[in-house]
Amino acid sequence: MAVGELEVETFQAARGRLEAIAYRLLGSAADAEDAVQDTYLRWQSADRSLIATPEAWLTKVLTNLCLNRLTSARSRRETYVGQWLPEPVLAGDRMLGPSDTVEQRESVSMAVLTLMERLPARERVVYVLREAFGYPHAEIADVLDVSESSCQQLYRRAKQHLATGGQRVPVDAATARTVVEEFLAAAVSGETGTLVRMLTGDAVSIGDGGGQVFSVPRPIVGGLRVARFLATLFTPTEAKWQMVGGRPTLFAEVANGAPALVMVVDERVVGVFVLDLTADGIAGVHAQANPAKLARATRRWAAGPHGEPLVGDW
Repeated sequence: MAVGELEVETFQAARGRLEAIAYRLLGSAADAEDAVQDTYLRWQSADRSLIATPEAWLTKVLTNLCLNRLTSARSRRETYVGQWLPEPVLAGDRMLGPSDTVEQRESVSMAVLTLMERLPARERVVYVLREAFGYPHAEIADVLDVSESSCQQLYRRAKQHLATGGQRVPVDAATARTVVEEFLAAAVSGETGTLVRMLTGDAVSIGDGGGQVFSVPRPIVGGLRVARFLATLFTPTEAKWQMVGGRPTLFAEVANGAPALVMVVDERVVGVFVLDLTADGIAGVHAQANPAKLARATRRWAAGPHGEPLVGDW
């Protein structure tokens, strides 16, 4: 069916929410964009005169498309080179969705997005729709074609699986800059003591190079071990510059609601280190260097203003 101006406006009004749902479900901005575009194609071809509530219809279609993608993504990740991490999203991107409550901020944190990879697909859907978007169980049950009691059970299981311990600290741009500046100074100093004090005792460092950029194949666990690794990682060498295509400029930003160190070469984002900041210290360092997962961050970087660099030509 032809799509009139009103139908286009209806979809565009829902696009931001659909992108935010899809990103939380898939952990990939690129896959989320594709899922939303496929939802629009379904909207185009549907008999819209039979759709009483467009928001509910669009959410259900999108969710089912994401469920299909999750199934295929799991098989692809069995052969993924090295550690898999979600795609980082910089502050101000509508794909991050609402961030008014603790639950909404938690649902888009790198730590929770990484943990959600372990959830069965339906548990992930229920958690995202309930926790991040406040959908009632009755509506989620309709989306999944299950009973309301089954939906509530799926939610309880997801909450149990995603218990992550320390509560994350909300940050603004100024706070993020302070945290990242101190983190970087400690990492490049060669002295691990300051860095150890910034990290929690059970801190974890995970890197994702996707087989395109070198990364450690397994997580590094423990504050001291992470500190020693970071001190080595942040020692500049010609080999590291060649790996990312030049000497990067380092910036402090906010990504997924957390302080982030962003590496940029010729206006191209080549690395994002997201710091999982809790009340007890930095509990995790999630380093994304896979070029395929930095395209949206690069577009966002080019389109928006950003602060002065912490380090030029590192």
